[in-house]
Order: sequence, then structure tokens, then C-alpha cells
Amino acid sequence: MKIAVLGGGNGSFAAAGDFALQGHDVRLWRRDMAQVATHRAAGSRIIVKDAHGRHDVQLALVTTDMAEAVTGTELILCPAPAFAQHDIATQLAPHLADGQVVFLPPATFGSMIFAAAMRDAGNRSAASFAETGTLPWLTRKHGPFEVAITIRAKRLPVGVFPLDTADHAIGVIAHAFPGVIEPCGDALSAALMNAGPIIHPPLIIMNAGPIEHFERWDIHKEGTQAAIRRVTDALDAERIAVREGFGYDSPHFPLTHHYAGEGEQWMYGRGSHDRLTDSGDWRERIVLSEHRYMREDLRLGLSLLISAADLAGVATPLARSFLAIGSAICGGDFMKGGRTLASLGLGDLDRGQLQSLLRKGFVR
Repeated sequence: MKIAVLGGGNGSFAAAGDFALQGHDVRLWRRDMAQVATHRAAGSRIIVKDAHGRHDVQLALVTTDMAEAVTGTELILCPAPAFAQHDIATQLAPHLADGQVVFLPPATFGSMIFAAAMRDAGNRSAASFAETGTLPWLTRKHGPFEVAITIRAKRLPVGVFPLDTADHAIGVIAHAFPGVIEPCGDALSAALMNAGPIIHPPLIIMNAGPIEHFERWDIHKEGTQAAIRRVTDALDAERIAVREGFGYDSPHFPLTHHYAGEGEQWMYGRGSHDRLTDSGDWRERIVLSEHRYMREDLRLGLSLLISAADLAGVATPLARSFLAIGSAICGGDFMKGGRTLASLGLGDLDRGQLQSLLRKGFVR
């Protein structure tokens, strides 16, 4: 299968390396010309480390040329942070073709940004856009061309825009992730599966003191205490209430399953939290005003949740509280500068109109 991977972070390297390890034809696109030149000089290879050892895999292409990266591919995977989506979507939009699937894992409703960019570019191709609730890999880069994969996802709830193209899109994505993909309806349903805005805001806000005191701090180990877990579950209950407010059915992938040793499997399967903390890769320096946990998961993720909740008529007091505290820490107004239905150009739609758009797509 021909796959393009966009970005140069942890998730992009895990994707490119893992897909190449599975035998796919993988093209990696990055914006940084110097880093691309260095990667090419090193042979366009990635070292993948996982539970089975160390694997040296060959990429088909490493490039800064978007057209070169995506032309002729079936799947385009972009695991870049949500705050990078506008720029990447604008560069990608003119090059999309009929039948291609853009998969954003996860996306904070970024599928709408990519679809709107294609529309605004005058590209009327029948492409599909999909997103899911988490990155398919728990991963960290260990060097410029080396990535460690601690866990691969076991279940990925995926929503598609337009929903009418879901059969084709899910089929393409499932080819890259066999036995893992679970259709969950439209793109908003998938956006409301995003785990980052539920896990990370309580961990960084309620651990703000030790995060700023210690040089490195593992929010998932020492930072995940019983009181914080109770708050996380309450915040997750708000997310699930919003899903139910839109009429989305279970499974809602409650975050409590991520920490449980038995019962229903969460996206990463059982025991993933312990394996994450045992790896030591998440003991890191977090600058609260700069880290993606704040810029992406709290600012963008919670503002989207609150905006969707308003349309669904659901109260989200915890989400609003964390957004207000994050705003105070960073000296801004995260609701005004966040990702809302209005900022996505959907603010004038009622619930029925929004759900019709999510099914049919933009007028071609």
C-alpha cells in the first residue's frame, strides 16, 4: 500500500517507521529542508525499537515537496499537533485526488480544517477525511532517525467526513491498521473520542507545582494520583454526556478503562498505563506555557468540547474550569483563541444542519 506520512514529530516517525516495517511503500514529508537533507544523506531510513527488538527500515522517500509525497498514495496520515493543521492542510489541499483518504490521529475535529482547505483551494476531488481518538502508538523519538514504540493501539474508533464515504475510507484505513479500526460514525463523533483533552488538562493543571519545580516530571507516574483520577473521570463524564447529547451511541471509550486491569479494553488495550510509565520516556521537561498538552489538548481540545456542549445543551463545568485556569497560567483567553464550531466556520449551523453537513460534505 502506498502511504504518505506528514510531519516530523514522534507520531510521524512512529507511523512512517511502523508502516515501512509492515512492508508498505512509505513517503515522509517534512517542512524543514535541512532536516530532510540530513535524513536523505543518512539513507532515508528509520530505526524502530519495540518489544521485539530493533528494526532498521527503509522509507521510499523523504521530501519537502508535498506533491511528490502524496501523489498516487491511497492513504495520507497526518499525526501532527492540532495547532499545525491549518498550515499543513493549506499545503496539501491542491494535491488531493479522488479516492484518497486523509487520516488524522487524533485531530480535535481537524478533519473539517483539511476538508475546508480543499474546498477553499477549488479542489473538487472526492477525497475523504477521518480522525480517531488517540495516536495509534505510544511513542517517543530517541534520536533524529530513531523512534521507540512502547505500545500499538488495539482499538481505534474512527469517524469519517463526509460520512457518506465511510465505507471506502474505513476500508483504506483498515488496510494500514488491520483488526484495529472500529467505525464510530461521523467526524464529530470521532473528535469527541479524543482522549488528550481529558487525560492531559487535569495532569498538567493539578501537577503545575511539581512540573515547574522539578527539572523533569512524569505526569503519568507520580502525577497520576487517586484525587486526580477522580477528577479525570468526572471530566470524561462531561465528554460522554456531550456525545450522548448529539445522539452518538456507545462504546464511548471511557478513560477509566485505560487504567483498569480487567473489563472492556480501551484504545491501547490492558496494562498500557503501566507499560507507559515503566518505559521512562514520559519523564520529561514540561514548560506549561509552551507544551502541546497546554497548547493543543487544553486550549484547542477543551474549547472544542465546550463549544460542542453548548450546541448539545450539555453543561461542562470542569472543562470550563480547566480552560479558565489554563488561560490564567498562559495569560490569554483560551475560549476566544481556541477551536470552536464558530472558528471552524460552523457556528451558524443548528444541530440538524451540522449533522447533515457531516454526512453529505460540502457542496461540490
